[in-house]
Amino acid sequence: MAGAGALGLSAALSLAEAGCRVSVWDPGGAPQASAVAAGMLAPVFEAVLDDAAGDLDLLLAARDLWPGLAARIGVELDRAGTAAVGSRAWLAEVGERVSGLGVTADRLSRAELGALAPGIAPGLEGLWVGDDWRLEPRPALAALRAAAVTAGVEFRAEAVRSRADADWLVIATGAGQGLAEAAPELAGLAPIKGQILRFAQRRGGRVSLRGEGAYAVPGAEGLAIGATMERGRDDTEVDMAALAPLAAAAGRLFPELAQAACEVSVGVRAATPDGLPMAGLSRTPGVVLAVGARRNGWLLAPMVARIVTACIMGGESGPYAPRLDPGRFQGRAR
Repeated sequence: MAGAGALGLSAALSLAEAGCRVSVWDPGGAPQASAVAAGMLAPVFEAVLDDAAGDLDLLLAARDLWPGLAARIGVELDRAGTAAVGSRAWLAEVGERVSGLGVTADRLSRAELGALAPGIAPGLEGLWVGDDWRLEPRPALAALRAAAVTAGVEFRAEAVRSRADADWLVIATGAGQGLAEAAPELAGLAPIKGQILRFAQRRGGRVSLRGEGAYAVPGAEGLAIGATMERGRDDTEVDMAALAPLAAAAGRLFPELAQAACEVSVGVRAATPDGLPMAGLSRTPGVVLAVGARRNGWLLAPMVARIVTACIMGGESGPYAPRLDPGRFQGRAR
């Protein structure tokens, strides 16, 4: 297994529980997108705000695998829901899209919105959806790793460059291209740099918020405001120019943040042309891919793990495996 992010650790645990001997290779060092992420398990608003309406069924099915995984590794899921927050005109458009998906959404009164998100800017309105959840990314990564160790997974703080003498190589390295020769499908991935603002002294409210140009997620490490989407960039340097629109959006949501101190977290994600990950067999024999989840790595992790395990062990991969087949971009069907 190459890669120890959400996809890699979930797949490693699943394979070990299925009886495989698993070694996870990850050199560490660079900020990991899974750790930097806000931890949203948000099928509805990802479908609505990221032009993924046609994938809502898949995203909901992935989310529904999370309670079982969370129970196995001892992670708590925050099911308080998510509120879209913005101007009346923008919220009306979002509400139409949500309704068009057949999802129930509740208009929030100003008092209700203020209770859920203390300090929210005057004049903003809210629409609450209960289908979108979240988790704490760093504790979840630690819990996945601990469960994998208990299941017998070995960890190596090194990079892997080839399958070598392993029976299988599972590539879950995100945007890294060091294994392109092992799996030609990796050439189809594009990096996306993401920067997130974290306000340690501000814990946020009771729910995650999706606004015009930013999200706001309360968490143990403070309120997270994210995220930039800098396509084609794979550096992890803080870019203040790219952060300026995000900081402005944060101030529109919570005026007090305009002058508040914050930290910046940077991660690099990988994206496929259609925004869904590659999960399944590579054209290269003995290689399985678990890459390219864009900003839905946490949401899709248990589904990707199921598909990877089915590829190696046989058994049921689930009805969504064909939509994640790495060969879909080369016209290959299985």
